[in-house]
Amino acid sequence: MKTKLLFVLALTFTLCFEKPKAQSLRIIPCPLEVEAGQMYFTINPEVKIVYSASGKNTAMILQHYLKGISGFQCELIESDKFGEGMIQFKYDDSFAKEQYDLIITKKGVQIVASDNTGWFYGLQTLIQLFPSFTDSSEKFSSVNIPEITIRDAPRFSWRAFLLDEARYFKGMDQVKMLLDEMALLKMNVFQWHLVDDQGWRIEIKKYPLLTEVGSKRKSSQIGPLKWQSPVQSAEPHEGFYTREEIKEIVSYAKERHITIVPEIEMPGHSTAAIASYPWLGTTKEKFEMPIRFESKDVYDISDPKVVRFLTDVLDEIMDLFPSEVIHIGGDEVNYKHWKESKSVQEYMKANNLETPGELQMSFTNYISQYLQSKGRRMMGWNEIMGQSLHDYQDESDARSDQQLAKESIVHFWKGDVALATQAASSGYDIVNSLHTETYLDYDYSSIPLSRAYAFDPIPAGLDPKYHDKVIGLGCQMWGEWIPTRGNMHFMVFPRIAAYAEVGWTEPGSKDFDNFKLALQKFKKRWENKEIYYAGDDVVEGDVKR
Repeated sequence: MKTKLLFVLALTFTLCFEKPKAQSLRIIPCPLEVEAGQMYFTINPEVKIVYSASGKNTAMILQHYLKGISGFQCELIESDKFGEGMIQFKYDDSFAKEQYDLIITKKGVQIVASDNTGWFYGLQTLIQLFPSFTDSSEKFSSVNIPEITIRDAPRFSWRAFLLDEARYFKGMDQVKMLLDEMALLKMNVFQWHLVDDQGWRIEIKKYPLLTEVGSKRKSSQIGPLKWQSPVQSAEPHEGFYTREEIKEIVSYAKERHITIVPEIEMPGHSTAAIASYPWLGTTKEKFEMPIRFESKDVYDISDPKVVRFLTDVLDEIMDLFPSEVIHIGGDEVNYKHWKESKSVQEYMKANNLETPGELQMSFTNYISQYLQSKGRRMMGWNEIMGQSLHDYQDESDARSDQQLAKESIVHFWKGDVALATQAASSGYDIVNSLHTETYLDYDYSSIPLSRAYAFDPIPAGLDPKYHDKVIGLGCQMWGEWIPTRGNMHFMVFPRIAAYAEVGWTEPGSKDFDNFKLALQKFKKRWENKEIYYAGDDVVEGDVKR
């Protein structure tokens, strides 16, 4: 059956259609169910926006959006009644969180949900039905939108994008841009990697040297050889967020129904902190901020002062970020530093810790308990389970007879399905960010757009009884070799849209060809917003970055 979409604007831009499939709507992420009619509803200055008391914020977002594309301002009315010429945000307590219905008839529009998140997502779908969705500068005196019913809800509750600013600081404007695009794509978690070996990017009042020293470096390792490159930029790099800037960004994200999950690395990836306060490391020796992408030391977690430092930092982090989940990293801890430290070895012996892996597990569980005491929940990369993932470490060093705290969320990034099965069968919630499928710093020859779109967070071979333990996915923009904003745009867009559909849409409703057609509207929007996305000649891996 041929599908035609027809929108009629004041400029006689017209689309009309009959009973399209969900995919042919050209909406990203693709909705769950779609039923189409033959008529349309006209939005003009006479239209009223009706809301229940709890829906006012979303109603105001629609009012602001319509004023931007039309020049007129629709009247807002608090009411439970629906009538001719209305756009209503209707409350229905039977709807699950994030679920919504979008019902458009010739009479009016209803977005049905149980809370502002559902209404907000319904609004994002409605916005994509407007031709001016691309952020055109043209204004319309009226807009006709097609008669249609959409019933929609996400496949996964965790739909995340990670931005690493520890390596290269991008700044508030870029973060807000990313949050805007995430919101339109119904992504709901922004994982913010703010500290690492090459930079500390968040103000901590109790420890000012973290930003006075740890946010700056004299040069950066660059070059086509990446980790082995001898080439330096010979240009200083610095930057960090003040507490007030963090609060502003957290508020901005909240308005878009996005939770910011801060990632504060421990006990590894800690060189920037140790360069700021040498007593945090195992050698206690002073060194400059590194100009290569390498780790010079790890936290001496046998020292009570160091553990107190970390809980002090977490206290300030929790003061700034309301997220229930706090990510502690926990990956790529080079155990050689602990093995070469006399004081660490004495601590391990005194506490019957036989391996560095047991030392890390003991520390990780302490941090988990600390976060739980504050009403929070710990998350970390899957090394926190005591798994050996790296050839630079002896497998025996990672071994631990201790069990990871059950409340922990395991962020799966490396290893085979057996490790995911181990985590799920042990009762842990899993976020799947397998690096070969989701790392946005990998060029398009490694992860072309089609491969990103085909990713399934539920690993092949995972026993169906554990499927509900996989709560979602993340896509990661690691920053070591992404020095500029343009580099970041090129690697993120358009793949972020593919991951958004992976997280939201049921596999049976996905269609890559229709997804690519839907991308055309997004590309026009990105051009107007000066987002420098990768073109069609690149995204399928034919041309390397």
